[in-house]
Amino acid sequence: MTQYNYQDQFEQTVQPYQQPQQPQQLAGQFAQRFQLLAGNIERIIRGKHEATELALICLFAEGHLLIEDVPGTGKTTLARSVAASVDAEWRRIQFTPDLLPSDITGVSIFNQAHQKFEFHQGPVFANIVLADEINRASPKTQAALLEVMEERRVTVDAEPHPVPRPFLVVATQNPVDMDGTYPLPEAQLDRFLMKISVGYPDHVSEVEVLKGMPTGPQVERLPVVARASDVAGMIDFASRIHVADPVYDYIVALCAATRTSPHLRLGASPRGSLALLRAARVKAAAAGRHYVVPEDVKALAVPVLAHRLILTPEAELREVTAATVLGEILAGIPVPQAA
Repeated sequence: MTQYNYQDQFEQTVQPYQQPQQPQQLAGQFAQRFQLLAGNIERIIRGKHEATELALICLFAEGHLLIEDVPGTGKTTLARSVAASVDAEWRRIQFTPDLLPSDITGVSIFNQAHQKFEFHQGPVFANIVLADEINRASPKTQAALLEVMEERRVTVDAEPHPVPRPFLVVATQNPVDMDGTYPLPEAQLDRFLMKISVGYPDHVSEVEVLKGMPTGPQVERLPVVARASDVAGMIDFASRIHVADPVYDYIVALCAATRTSPHLRLGASPRGSLALLRAARVKAAAAGRHYVVPEDVKALAVPVLAHRLILTPEAELREVTAATVLGEILAGIPVPQAA
């Protein structure tokens, strides 16, 4: 019965984006779909609304998500729940030390019948790709995936092969048990729109998880509540969300402040500014607005920018974190006021 209600609500209350409507009406439709997806995912991931919302923001901002947390907190489950909620092709790649770049991107095989090489697509050719424990593969294999993330295509024998749209990579890694792993370099971390942690559930949510097993909701039984074409339409709409000049100035001021902070030896690049803008547009649309407000930018500054910053050795010795530095910067920059 629950599955029917979700699908019935999806089919009957959400209208196609192709209909000519006012921006505010389209923003309302976007917010409705967004909350429908979030609610579906939270049937599995209990008590983690913020992590669920950030994962969906990555999807609609055409970015990629890195989830770092200790084992058993639901990193892989969150990624699988996002994939299961969207009627789109998804693949899982388990990263291991012996994984080769061709195991991700694909390989050209000679066809004796046609006397020519034919490209056989790898698992990266999907709408949603789960890269599990990405730090366990060699840097060469990591680079193969990160190249596709940036270029959204694979080039083999000088011939480009574009990946489908939408395209989201959700990578996971554990901050513990680091022996034999290859941590992502800072330049490659910059390719991810966000880096988040799921964290342990609160007491009530963990009790609900225990009560629901093994007969409760499972990822395999999650209903599909969005089509790939719907996601593409939402991505296009979010990219057109209005941003006023003071908000542009606010984003640039935040990123510029990271470049001059005495606690940081590397601040956010222009790629970080662009990422924060894209994410803020999606957050505004998810709230039912067709314009960005400074609060959207402030709410996303830490997950979008923190992993792009490198602390000075002195700051690390004092156990200062990038999130703390961003908090100080946010507190010190005046927020634009409505005219």
